[in-house]
Amino acid sequence: MIKSYYFDHENDTMLHDVDLSRIDELLASPDSLLWIDLYDCAVSELHYIGEVFDFHPLALEDCLQISPRAKIDRYDDYNFFVFHALRYFEDVEEEDEIRSIELDVFMGSNYIVTIHPIALAAVGKIARICHKETSPMNKGPEHLLYKIVDNIVDDYFPIIERLGERIDDLEDNIFIERGREITEEILALKRTIILLRKVLIPQRRIFGNINGQYSFFVNEENVPYYLDLIDHLDSILDAANTYRDLVNSSTETYYSIINGRTSEIITVLTVMSIIMMPLTVITGFFGMNVALPGANNPYSVWFITLGMASLVTAMLIFFRYRKWI
Repeated sequence: MIKSYYFDHENDTMLHDVDLSRIDELLASPDSLLWIDLYDCAVSELHYIGEVFDFHPLALEDCLQISPRAKIDRYDDYNFFVFHALRYFEDVEEEDEIRSIELDVFMGSNYIVTIHPIALAAVGKIARICHKETSPMNKGPEHLLYKIVDNIVDDYFPIIERLGERIDDLEDNIFIERGREITEEILALKRTIILLRKVLIPQRRIFGNINGQYSFFVNEENVPYYLDLIDHLDSILDAANTYRDLVNSSTETYYSIINGRTSEIITVLTVMSIIMMPLTVITGFFGMNVALPGANNPYSVWFITLGMASLVTAMLIFFRYRKWI
C-alpha cells in the first residue's frame, strides 16, 4: 500500500494521495515536502517508487531483505536509513518475546520515503497528525524524520519499564523459588536485553559520534530535537546495560544459592551416613553367629539399644561442636 502526504509551503496546506506522475512539479519547490509511506507493499510497488525517485538498486535490495543492524548509506542526492521498531510479546510462548520491525527511510532535500513490512504505530501517529495539520512537515525532512524516529524511541520506554519490573521480581523469587521457571526467566531476559542492545547501539551511532557531530546534515533549527533524541537513546541504552548487569548478577546469585542448597543436602546426607556406619557395624557383627552379650538377661536388647543411642548422641554433639551441622 502506498500513501502520500504533501506539504505545500506556498499555500501552507496538506495534500493527501497525490499523483506521483507529477513528481517533478511536486518537488519543484525546495520548501515543500513530499512524504511517501509504503507498508505491506508488493515488490512491484517498491520498484515503482524506486523508478520515480531514481533510487540506487542496492538500496532497494536492502529494502527487500532483512537488515539486522541500523545504518545510514549516503548517496549523491539522498540518504538511506535503516531503523528498527520493537514489539514486545511477553505472554506469547515463543523463542523470542521481543521482535524488531525494520523501517527503511530514503531522505532527500524535500522528500522522505518510508518503507516497512507492516503498519507501524510510530509512523501511523505522524500520518494521523498530517491529516489534520502541517506541523510535522513544515520544518523540513529532518524534522519529519525526527518525529518518526522519536515515536519509535518512545515505544522503547514501556519495554524498558516492564523489563525492570521483571528483573525486580526475579531478584525476589530467586530466594524463594527454584527450578526450571527461574532458569527460563533468566534466559528469556538475557535474550531480550541482547536484542534490545543490538537495536539500540547502531541506532545511537547514526545520530551522533564521539565528537558530537551528526552523521548526516541537520538544519540548525532541528539540532535541539536530535540532541533530545540522542539523550533518550542514551537513557534507554544505559538502562539496558544496567539491566544486563543485574541479570548477570542475579544469575550468579541464583547459582550460588543452588550450590549452597546442594552443599547443605550433601552435608545432611553425609552426617546421616556417618551416624549409620557404626550402628550398621554393631548390628551386623551381632547379626552373625556370635553370642549376644548378656543373652540370658531379658533387658540386654534395651541396654545395647541405649548404648547405640548414646553413641549417636555423642556423635551429634561432636558434629555440632565442630560446626559441621
